[in-house]
Amino acid sequence: MLKSLLTSALLVLGTAAAAQNEYAAIAELKAMNRSVQGLRSMADGEHYTTLEQGNVLRYAYASDEAGVKLLPAAAEQLTITDYALSSDERSVLLATERTPIYRHSYTTRYYLATGGRVEPILREAFAPRDASFSPDGSRIVYSDRNDLYVYDIASGKTRRITTDGAWNEVINGTTDWVYEEEFGSTRAYAFSPDGTRLAYLRFDETQVPLMEMMRFDGRLYNEAYTFKYPKAGEPNSVVQLWVADLATGRRERIDTGSETDQYIPRIGFTPDGRLWFHRINRRQNVFEMILCEPHGAQRTIYEERAQQYVERVDDGTVTFVDKDRFLVRQESYSGYMHLYLYSIRRGRLAQVTGGEWEVTQVVGTDGKRVWYLSTETSPLRRNLYSVRLDGSDKRRLTEGEGYYTVVPSRGMKYFVTTFSNTRTPNRVEVCDAAGNAIRTLCDNRDLRIRLMVANRPAKEFFTFRTERGDELNAYIVKPRDFDPAQRYPVLLTQYSGPGSQQVVDRWTLDWEDALADLGYIVVCTDGRGTGFRGERFKKQTYGRLGALETEDQLSLARHMAAQPWVDASRIGIYGWSYGGFMALNCALKGHGLFKMAIAVAPVTSWRYYDTIYTEIYNNLPQYNAAGYDENSPINFAQMLDDRKTRLLIIHGTADDNVHFQNTVEMTRALNRFGKQYDMMVYPDQNHSMQPDATSHVRQKMIDYTLRNL
Repeated sequence: MLKSLLTSALLVLGTAAAAQNEYAAIAELKAMNRSVQGLRSMADGEHYTTLEQGNVLRYAYASDEAGVKLLPAAAEQLTITDYALSSDERSVLLATERTPIYRHSYTTRYYLATGGRVEPILREAFAPRDASFSPDGSRIVYSDRNDLYVYDIASGKTRRITTDGAWNEVINGTTDWVYEEEFGSTRAYAFSPDGTRLAYLRFDETQVPLMEMMRFDGRLYNEAYTFKYPKAGEPNSVVQLWVADLATGRRERIDTGSETDQYIPRIGFTPDGRLWFHRINRRQNVFEMILCEPHGAQRTIYEERAQQYVERVDDGTVTFVDKDRFLVRQESYSGYMHLYLYSIRRGRLAQVTGGEWEVTQVVGTDGKRVWYLSTETSPLRRNLYSVRLDGSDKRRLTEGEGYYTVVPSRGMKYFVTTFSNTRTPNRVEVCDAAGNAIRTLCDNRDLRIRLMVANRPAKEFFTFRTERGDELNAYIVKPRDFDPAQRYPVLLTQYSGPGSQQVVDRWTLDWEDALADLGYIVVCTDGRGTGFRGERFKKQTYGRLGALETEDQLSLARHMAAQPWVDASRIGIYGWSYGGFMALNCALKGHGLFKMAIAVAPVTSWRYYDTIYTEIYNNLPQYNAAGYDENSPINFAQMLDDRKTRLLIIHGTADDNVHFQNTVEMTRALNRFGKQYDMMVYPDQNHSMQPDATSHVRQKMIDYTLRNL
């Protein structure tokens, strides 16, 4: 008996060691998948710049000549994280040594490279961030400790634009936590085209409840980090729009309507200098674009209403063509995300695209045509098209069957395309306006050879029909020596959040691929509520987050269990964030269907999550309490069958996004019912398990799967 136990222990240890080696190999392969970093088009549309070799290099789109360094050698001693060229392209603003704040925000040190020299600037600033050149390149505007400043390059002098900024009270020119996280931006200011005026948002956070997040950081006494975080149903910041005259310092508040409980996610100026702003109601089912005329009048030049919600706006929702015409990307008219041409003076002019597919990104326009990425060939793929603004003469410009991302040149003369699919890592090419490849910038040949020699298993796509009749897209990764006569354990990996997509024809590798190397099958499906299959498919989960999505994951588990080459007694599920919420739901409602579940940084009650994300999909808790409580895993912790299902919950204590509170309350509920589970805590790590635990958490999940599945 002792010999048998010893042999089993050695086998487990040997497998774990192999797994560690396998994950190191996975991480190495991921790092080999190169692309082109910091790519920017230059003003002439014939050249572009990249960030490489510790310098900013200039290249010609159509020529294979070596890049020209734009920075002096002294700059190569800096750790450059971002850069921007002035309008005359004679100066370069460099951001170095970034210190993260939240997901997108960071403070940094700024340097200015000009005239063959590179020198530090903004030295008097304590924590500068979000700096940018004025349109004429003579000034730099930046934020420091919640106030805006303007730095005059010629004189080296700084003027303070706002004076009332204060931590956890007032923010000027940068966004609060929830705007940054959910609207995806940190810079909350915009220059007029002539550079004389600066529009900016002012956030009054005084009524937003305070969140305390404990920081340990190896101190003798731990310390609470406090920040304003509006949870579902709670007060948001009151946001105002102001315009400052950069020459005189005079400021003017712009009327944004009588309602203060609303969102202003984007501001800007038309090409002829008129101020505009986006306005969305708290329910997020009415979106307006407001234009401010020079004499003070305002008018709504675009309005969209939806029964459930209007999809969150971003920089590509509205694209100006000229001083009168603009393109809108929206789904409310046809049920699919498409492009429409509008006039400030005459309203809607044309539907530019249409069909049972979706425009995913507006790449650019030259005033006659628009270039865009879409799912026309498949919801799993992205291709580049162009079409006239009246909807005629549509052309497909990319031919690969997979996933393209595109960066255009000024004037739409050239494009830099990055292509991959499940079997092909990144291939970066320069193409002309018609889509013809001119030259290859990166083909990852070394990685392709490594993949070929290793015969790495790749995703295979399939569809399956649930018991309710819904057809869902899915992928499967099988071990490289797959034998249908054998029976394999299966791990379901998923995210499942509204409008998301995991089943996509794009090259990726992560910790689950190490499991495929170790004899596991990995499967993923995009259930109801996920994106790129039309508005109806996406919005059916509205008001009851977690209900339909859980049904679909359970259906996938039963579908896999019915396959003759699957060991139905060894099915597990994993997810992170929204996926962690789902992994818990499935573990508790699966009635022993899952032998193992791993939930990382899980939302356990939508009452604990932020206003913008939660309320757009679930309404406010004041009006939809059932939608918050009936699908919260906290409220059915007693359903965990811990004799059949091993549960691992993982969380970082410094998660400013999905607070550690979610895991605390989940474990409190499990403890109340005497349930057994496992837990891994990462001190002072954020939602992505950074800065220190990125690899460790993945190795932990591999080891846990090997022992429990």
